[in-house]
Amino acid sequence: MNPEISRTHTEISEPFSFKIPHSFTIKGKEISIKEAKWYIFYGFVVIGLITLLCIILYVEVYINSFLIRVDCNPDMPLNYEKCLDRGCIWVQRTEELQPLCFYPDGYGYVYQEVRKTSNGYHVDLERTTQMKMFGAEVDSISLQVYFETEKRLRLKFADKAKKRFEVPIEVPLPPAESPSIADYSIDFVNDPQFGVLIKRNDTGTVIFDTNIPGMIFSEQYIQISTRLASSNVYGFGEHTTAQHKHDTRWKKWSLFARDISTDFSSNLYGYHPFYMCVEEDGNTHGVFLLNSNAMEIIFQPAPAVTFRTIGGILDFYIFLGPSPEDVVKQYLEVIGSPVMPPYWALGFQLSRRGYITLDDVKLVTQRTEDANIPYDVQYLDIEYMNNFKDFTYDEKRYQHLPAFVDDLHEKGRKVVIVLNPGIASNKTLQSNYPALDVGINRDVFIKINGSYLEGKGWPGKTYFPDFSNPEVRPYWTQMCTEFRKFVRFDGLWLDMNEPSNFVDGSLTGCGKNLLNYPPYGAGIKGSQKDGKLFEKTICMDAVHEAGKHYDIHNLYGYFQANVTFRTLAIIIPGNRPMVVSRSTFPSSGRFTSHSLGDNLSTWEQLKASIPGILKFNLFGIPFVGANICGYFGNTTEELCLRWMQLGAFYPFSRNHNSLNSKNQDPASFGKSFVQLINRALYTRYELLPYLYTLFHLAHTEGSTVARPILHEFPKDPKTWDISYQFLWGAALLISPFLEEGESVVEAYIPDGLWYNYYKGNLVKEGNGRFITLMDEGQINLHVRGGYILPLQKPNVTTFLSRKQPMGLFVAPNENGSATGLLFWDDGISYETQEHRTYLQLGFYYQESLGKSVLTSNITINSYPDGSYVHFGYMIFCKQKKPSKVVLNDENLGTKWTYDGGTQVLRIDNLDISIADAFQLIIE
Repeated sequence: MNPEISRTHTEISEPFSFKIPHSFTIKGKEISIKEAKWYIFYGFVVIGLITLLCIILYVEVYINSFLIRVDCNPDMPLNYEKCLDRGCIWVQRTEELQPLCFYPDGYGYVYQEVRKTSNGYHVDLERTTQMKMFGAEVDSISLQVYFETEKRLRLKFADKAKKRFEVPIEVPLPPAESPSIADYSIDFVNDPQFGVLIKRNDTGTVIFDTNIPGMIFSEQYIQISTRLASSNVYGFGEHTTAQHKHDTRWKKWSLFARDISTDFSSNLYGYHPFYMCVEEDGNTHGVFLLNSNAMEIIFQPAPAVTFRTIGGILDFYIFLGPSPEDVVKQYLEVIGSPVMPPYWALGFQLSRRGYITLDDVKLVTQRTEDANIPYDVQYLDIEYMNNFKDFTYDEKRYQHLPAFVDDLHEKGRKVVIVLNPGIASNKTLQSNYPALDVGINRDVFIKINGSYLEGKGWPGKTYFPDFSNPEVRPYWTQMCTEFRKFVRFDGLWLDMNEPSNFVDGSLTGCGKNLLNYPPYGAGIKGSQKDGKLFEKTICMDAVHEAGKHYDIHNLYGYFQANVTFRTLAIIIPGNRPMVVSRSTFPSSGRFTSHSLGDNLSTWEQLKASIPGILKFNLFGIPFVGANICGYFGNTTEELCLRWMQLGAFYPFSRNHNSLNSKNQDPASFGKSFVQLINRALYTRYELLPYLYTLFHLAHTEGSTVARPILHEFPKDPKTWDISYQFLWGAALLISPFLEEGESVVEAYIPDGLWYNYYKGNLVKEGNGRFITLMDEGQINLHVRGGYILPLQKPNVTTFLSRKQPMGLFVAPNENGSATGLLFWDDGISYETQEHRTYLQLGFYYQESLGKSVLTSNITINSYPDGSYVHFGYMIFCKQKKPSKVVLNDENLGTKWTYDGGTQVLRIDNLDISIADAFQLIIE
């Protein structure tokens, strides 16, 4: 046996003893073993908590460092080496769609100097990173901060070394001095990169925070990101979306005007870089980026949003709200308030592509009249033209068009015709075509390399007017004036004005330069294939008066709508212009209404039309609607019924159809269908005084017309995700049927009292909740307690309806009170609000001491014909059976009826001039 091993074994085997003491003495204090155990236990607990806290803080820091990932690889297939070559980080995804390659902290700019100015701050920024993105990076940029109002500020990032393109729309000039009081404060940080932080003074909520790596300012690629105060984000467009609220899970949207059928991914006809955010406490703010170049918006769930644009500057406006309606009003103070539509334009409208002859149009108008369907406007698509040329009509297929238009006018109806921007340039058609000859003489067409750019449209070869050229106004006015001598149209529908081109760029293609093939295409449809920006439109290096097409492509529809609006004001003197434009830009609402475009006859797009309408109300274009029953494809009777019921409550209500689709005008279906449709349309016509008043408020105050429920109840989180119900103003809730085979709908009825519009009975009171609504043959309408709606007995046209008695729907709130407003003028005169040639009435209802009192108060009485319009009926909800009803000291006797089951009092056979104040007492 090994002695070493043996000895060791012997030593270990020796007896071992140790006497455990009963106590310890520490610094003269005796501590028992029991107490020591508790001290040790508490120590371990404290150490454990500290360790856990450190782990949590470390994890939070680690997660946050990678939670906001701004993609450093937007333009090429993923490549680890190229990612690192750009100075970026490569980390595996923790969730789907998250970027693998993203910017590290410190990537961007830092400020060198901050100077206080009389109206804000001036900040000089220097690039800190050797960027390897798209070249021509700008080393020095400036940030000019303007404190414009108490609730609005402007951040303008620009190149210090050279002037860059800025959007030529009218916006308020910065004030000479900052407002004395502001609801916001601003801070600038340099760690780990430059950022600007804007927060609310009252709550401390940060609503704009650009301290995120990856700010880039280069010749054709500008990028900036901001943290969002919440994921409740609405706006940006134009796109078709399934929900009103944006999905912030790495969702991308491109902004670039394009002719395309609506789908759920493509950039569409308009361009609106504006969003609204509802914060976690219900306060709301908005952000507008005044830029017109191709743009990409990228959300991420941090939440945060990244702006990428390929030209211009970064010119942000930030609006403090704090309510959603406040945000929209503040936004419209910058871009301009919406146009006031003529009253007739609020009526139902019929259109289709495929009226091959005038007899086809006559057939539709006649069967609509025979079915007593209310309708006011007949559209004419391109078939009325001679060889699809603007300012012509086919004297064979539409031989008696002028007489037909005059006949519609005799019946109180109006005619809107389509105009496309492309003017036929084919030399074989040049003989006796003034639109071409005069255009050449005035030199109004877009040029490229010193010659007119020639593309292709409906008439074949085309030139495109430059609507930013001052000479195009007299040209357009002359053409419209000459054509209206033959066809006395009442409004103009501007289609294809993105502008659309049937060839890419021009008949001879486009030059291989950085405007036509930019380093980055902002993800727009078409640019992903070969990098070209001009698919289905004109070359980006084409020249306008206002600049290169690269910069003003998205403004083309805006310029055309502006010119057309002013043209109609001249050629139909004294009348309010009616313009419908497919392509829009911020500020277009000052001149035009909008159709959401070439949708599909599907249930999905029926539903998607509601978010579309709500977004355009955010964009300052409240006179908006979708093509009822869908444009492409064949609708079904059930789909068209539900769409007509919903479309009766679009602000802009038009049924429009494609060339090869079957008929879908309401009268083309059966008798039972027409009965249901008429119920919806006659209800719309009865509510037109209320709708017209809402447009007056939109025009004068900048409010929305159709609005999400969250606009009235932003503190209620349940409203933030509701996409398929909406309000007219603050008072009328619309809950449509939107699913195939659906006979019930789960509708959210918000806080307060709500009444069934058709029956007048109280449906719900108290806190907001979902309720089940049955199909009773009409779209669900509920009136909010506390409001009075002006009404009018409907007829088959607005012309005849305006001769009918008016009414009031009185819906008391919990306090037994209600208020309302009526705006009334002749419905057609231009700028009646500006000239104050109208009648405005306020209504006030109060229950007190066992009686109810309704009074009217005339605040503006400058409409001479107001005395010829009378209140003929009134509906009072939630009433006890009265003993008598007294109007201006006169007992109304038997002119009223009472329904005890619904608690509704109805008064009929009244004869009160709306121009006379009155008092009605219910005892």
